[in-house]
Amino acid sequence: MAETLAALRSLMASHSPPLYALVVPSEDYHQSEYVSARDKRREFVSGFTGSAGLALITMDEARLWTDGRYFLQAAQQLSDQWKLMRMGEDPPVDVWMADNFPEGAIIGVDPWCVSIDTAQKWERAFNKKQQKLNQTSTNLVDEVWKSRPPPEVNPVFVQHLEFSGRSVAEKLKDLREKLLQEKARGIVFTALDEVAWLYNVRGTDVSYCPVVHAFAIVTLTSAFFYVDQNKLSAEVISHMNENGIQIRDYGALISDIVLLASDKLSPSTSRNVANSNEMDIVGNSTCEVQETSNDLIWVDPSSCCFAVYSKLNADKVLLQQSPLALAKALKNPVEMDGLKKAHIRDGAAVVQYLAWLDKQMQEIYGASGYFLEAESINKMENKTKLTEVSVSDKLEEFRASKEHFRGLSFPTISSVGSNAAIIHYSPEAKTCAELSPNQIYLFDSGAQYLDGTTDITRTVHFGKPTAHEKACYTAVLKGHLALGNARFPNGTNGNTLDVLARIPLWKYGLDYRHGTGHGIGSFLNVHEGPHQISFRPAARNVPLQASMTVTDEPGYYEDGNFGIRLENVLIIKDADTKFNFGDKGYLMFEHITWAPYQIKLIDLSLLVPEEIEWLNDYHSKCREILAPFMNESEMAWLKKATQPINH
Repeated sequence: MAETLAALRSLMASHSPPLYALVVPSEDYHQSEYVSARDKRREFVSGFTGSAGLALITMDEARLWTDGRYFLQAAQQLSDQWKLMRMGEDPPVDVWMADNFPEGAIIGVDPWCVSIDTAQKWERAFNKKQQKLNQTSTNLVDEVWKSRPPPEVNPVFVQHLEFSGRSVAEKLKDLREKLLQEKARGIVFTALDEVAWLYNVRGTDVSYCPVVHAFAIVTLTSAFFYVDQNKLSAEVISHMNENGIQIRDYGALISDIVLLASDKLSPSTSRNVANSNEMDIVGNSTCEVQETSNDLIWVDPSSCCFAVYSKLNADKVLLQQSPLALAKALKNPVEMDGLKKAHIRDGAAVVQYLAWLDKQMQEIYGASGYFLEAESINKMENKTKLTEVSVSDKLEEFRASKEHFRGLSFPTISSVGSNAAIIHYSPEAKTCAELSPNQIYLFDSGAQYLDGTTDITRTVHFGKPTAHEKACYTAVLKGHLALGNARFPNGTNGNTLDVLARIPLWKYGLDYRHGTGHGIGSFLNVHEGPHQISFRPAARNVPLQASMTVTDEPGYYEDGNFGIRLENVLIIKDADTKFNFGDKGYLMFEHITWAPYQIKLIDLSLLVPEEIEWLNDYHSKCREILAPFMNESEMAWLKKATQPINH
C-alpha cells in the first residue's frame, strides 16, 4: 500500500501541470455501482473493498470517504496511512477539498470515472479559491497497477421477448418520441443496465450484474451499439441488424461523440462493420421526422461521465435524467410475472437452506434449533464446523438447482454476531467466523434468474435470544410491516414513506444508517433507480408509481454485538380505498418474497392484533406457495416455522 501511494505521488508531482491532489472514485467508465476486477482502482489504492467510496490522495495524506453501510468495514480494512471520512458526519469531499487545499490547487481525476453532476459540483466548490479540476489524460492508478487484471471477453446474449416483454422496436419508438418532446436530436447512454435494457441484451462483464461493457447512441433516425465485437455471436449481430442498430467498436465512442456534436453522425459516417450489406438503419422503430428545432444532445448528468460531456457543446446539451430510468423501473406484465415466479423459486431455495441449516446446527453444535428458546450445548464431536462462507456456499447450491438460475445478484452477506453489525459485511474464507448457536445470524442474499432478480434478508437465532435481541428484532419487524402495509396517494415519494419503517425503532432511541428500499431490476442490477425509499434528499425526486418494484429492509446494528435486518421485495400497485381524497388515486404494496420470519425472535407482547393477523396470513401463503418445491422433511420444517401465532 505504501509503495502504491509513493508511486502515485511521484506521478502527481511529474504530471503537467503538477497535481496537488488526486481523486480516485469507485466508479468505472459507466458510473457503475459494482465494477469489474480491472476497474476496482479505489480498492487497489486503499485496500477498502466496499462497493461505495472515494479515495483522495495528496502529497502528505490519504483520506477515504464512504457511507454508513461501510463505516465499520472501512475502519477495519484501512491501514494507518489512511483517514476514514464518514459521509453524513464529516464534511463532503468537495467541501473538504475547497476548505483545506490552498488557493490555485490543481486536483486531478480521470474524467471517465466521474459523472457530470459530480465534476460540476466540485468545480463550483473550487471556484471560491480558484482551485481547478484537472482531467488527466490517462488514469494514474492504471500506470502504477502492474498486476491489473486484463479485459475479459465474455459473450453477449439476447434477452428474448419471453423474458423482456417488450421489443427493441417498441422501446426505440417510445424513446424517439421522448427526444422529439425534449427537442433533442440524439441521446448518449453510458449506464450499463440502460444499454442492456434498451437493446434487450445481457452479458457477464460485471460480477453479479448481467450487463455488458457497452455504450449506446440513439438519434431520431439511427441507433448505435459500442462494444468489443469479439463478444458478439451471430445471433446478437443478427438481433442488432434486425433492429436497425449499428455495431461499433467500444473505443469509437468519443470520435462518434465529436461527430454527434457537429451533427455529422449518421449511418454513412459510421458504417456497421458487422454487416457488409447496405440496410435501412432506421428499421421499423423510427419516428416520422420533419423539419424541427431539435438540436440538443441529451445526457444524464448522474450517469454520463465527464469525458463524454467535455466533447459536446455545452450550449447544446440537455442535462436531464435518462428517459430509460423510469421506463426500465416500470415493469411490463411479462417482467412482473417473471419477477413473481423468480421470487417463488428463490423463496423455496431460502426455506430449503434454513431447514438444512437448522438440522446442521442441531447435529454439530447441539443447538436447540430454529424453533425452541433454549440454552445451547456447543458440542462438536469432530464434525466439520459451519462457517459464514461454507453456509453461504450451501445457499448458492440450493439456488443453483432452480430453473433459470444464472448466478448471484450480489456477494452474499452471511454474518454472525458482531459481523452482522457490519451492514455490508463480506466474509472471506480465511478469516470468516464460525456459526454459533449463541449468536444472531443474518444473511442478505439474492440471485439472478432469466426472468427476474431477487434480494432477501432474514435474521435468525439457533439458541436462546436475549430479551434485548428480541425487542430489537421486533422493532425492526414492526417497521418492516408498517412500511409494507402502507397505503399512500399517487405522487408520494420514498422520502416521505421512509419514516414509517423507523418509527418503531425511534421509540427506543434506535435507528439505522442506510436507506430503507431500492428498486430491483428484471434480470438486471439488484439496485435500480430512479426511485428509492430513503431519508436521503434524492428520494424526493421520483414519486412511487404502480408497477415499480422496491425493497423493504429496515434494520438495527449494534456495533460489536449483533445486527438485524429483514427484507422483502414489494411491487407497487393500485389500492382499492373506500374514499379517494383529491381524486389522486391510492397505491399499496404487494409482497412477492416468500420465506418465514423467525417466531422465537419476536416478542409477541409488542405486536398488535393486526400485525399478528398479517404474519399468520403471510406464513399461510408461504406454506401454500412453496409447497410444490419442498420434499417431505422440508415441508415438515416449513409447516412448523409457519404455525399460526395466537393473539
